[in-house]
Amino acid sequence: MSTTRKIAHNTAIQFGGKIVSTMLGLVAIGMMTRYLGTERFGWYVTTIAFLQFLAILIDFGLIPVTAQMMGEAKIEEQKLLQNLLGYRFVTAFLFLALAPFIALFFPYPHEVKIAISFTTINMLAVAMNQIFTGYYQSKFRMYIQAIGEVIGRVVLVGGLAFIIYTDSGFMPVMIVLTGASVAYTIYMWWAATKHARPVFRFDMAIWKIITHKMWPIAISIIFNVMYLKGDIVILTLFQDQNTVALYGAAYRVIDILAQMAMMMMGLMLPLLAGAWAEKRREHMHHLYQQSFDMMMLFAVPMVVGGVMLATPLITLVAGDKFQNAGPILSVLLVSTFSLYIGAIYGHLAVALDKQKQTMWIYISNAVLTVAGYFYFIPRYGMWGAAGMTLFSETYAGIMLFLTVKHYLKLTLNVQTFGKILFSALVMAAVLYMFKNLPVLLLIPLGGTVYMLFLFGMGAISKETLTEILRIKK
Repeated sequence: MSTTRKIAHNTAIQFGGKIVSTMLGLVAIGMMTRYLGTERFGWYVTTIAFLQFLAILIDFGLIPVTAQMMGEAKIEEQKLLQNLLGYRFVTAFLFLALAPFIALFFPYPHEVKIAISFTTINMLAVAMNQIFTGYYQSKFRMYIQAIGEVIGRVVLVGGLAFIIYTDSGFMPVMIVLTGASVAYTIYMWWAATKHARPVFRFDMAIWKIITHKMWPIAISIIFNVMYLKGDIVILTLFQDQNTVALYGAAYRVIDILAQMAMMMMGLMLPLLAGAWAEKRREHMHHLYQQSFDMMMLFAVPMVVGGVMLATPLITLVAGDKFQNAGPILSVLLVSTFSLYIGAIYGHLAVALDKQKQTMWIYISNAVLTVAGYFYFIPRYGMWGAAGMTLFSETYAGIMLFLTVKHYLKLTLNVQTFGKILFSALVMAAVLYMFKNLPVLLLIPLGGTVYMLFLFGMGAISKETLTEILRIKK
């Protein structure tokens, strides 16, 4: 199977799984917002934001590191996988075990501190999934990750239905959330047994190599998390739980879009790393162009359409009590375009082994943005948080683009991007004309118009479509 078809099939399968899991995730959010109300949903947002902040601090970039090391094939695959699993478990367990004690020093409601104490298991499960995700990316078996995510969401929705039926309260909701992540991890681990022996291994020589690979990414991520997740954490310190709930509901949409960006570039990373390591410049140029076009194909219509439909979308998902989150969602969606640019060039930096050269971007961004959070959030609440999020994503996207461009020295063809932008603007005009229709009709209408103009203008060629769909004999 050709590279184009491998990428397309994996992207299509994972995108299909992402659509299903996203729909189930939105159903779960809707169930929680309606059942918990704004204050208790604020407790949920605070708990998850606090733990995600710590979890991303110890992320260490092990998804791209795993995909990169698997692509380089310098260490025997079985041995590498086992050592990555051991490394991930030890580091995640040691740091996450501190979370309940750290939470005691924060001015959170008693219920939030209790929830943090056992929801750390959720984050440990997510941390272990990093290795399997990187492994499946390198093997073009991302359908396994897609299935696992759907399984986790089914457990979540089913568990929430039972909690709501029995009116069990806030804590059982958090237990169900943890159970869903554990179910996801169990499936990912079980699926790996068909192709490998996923057990812990502790070869210090290999751990040193992993540490050497990951430390520039880890430092970058530590500063990265300060501006990516610092907004919600700082918001919880200065605003009430109702405000946190509104901002958190809007931010959940951005989280989903960010996951899609990392998913698509994660599929490209092993290919980009391999092409660069083997000095196949022409192939690298082709993959670079393909990455940019693919990301813009999704980013542009999501931002343009999402901004126009933000309020009806958030109302549909979370209920009438959360409609005031619509304008905030619009601002956050604008930042998504820069987020996708940052994902492209952040992954390219890893493929080029230039992580050290991009560290200054994350450090400077963290300093500027966190300072902005502490200045604007006490004065302007969630609007200050949203404004600084827009600044941080734009700053990171521009700086990563300029830095990687300096080392890559390859030029993009923006002809396809122009066609994508025009198609999205036509879609926006149609959405505006029919803005009084229900949002459930506007979404497929906008998507259809966008796709028709893409094909009509040749943004997606017949040759590419044929290559993607052709079944290997």
